[in-house]
Amino acid sequence: MLRYFRNLAGDAKDRGASAVEYGLMVAAIAAVIVAVVFGLGGMLHDMFIDTCTEIETAPERPPFQDSATC
Repeated sequence: MLRYFRNLAGDAKDRGASAVEYGLMVAAIAAVIVAVVFGLGGMLHDMFIDTCTEIETAPERPPFQDSATC
């Protein structure tokens, strides 16, 4: 009976992922997210600046009457 419990306990450490492996996966996912944010950040900033410039330099329009479209 004691041998059975020892075999059972010995096999338990070989199954499943450990906390270290989960930590490595989380770190890899975080690195990908940071890379995407830095990669797209400049492009998004430029798009917002261009939009802001277009709004500021647009000619004055009369307000819409009975129109819900933008």
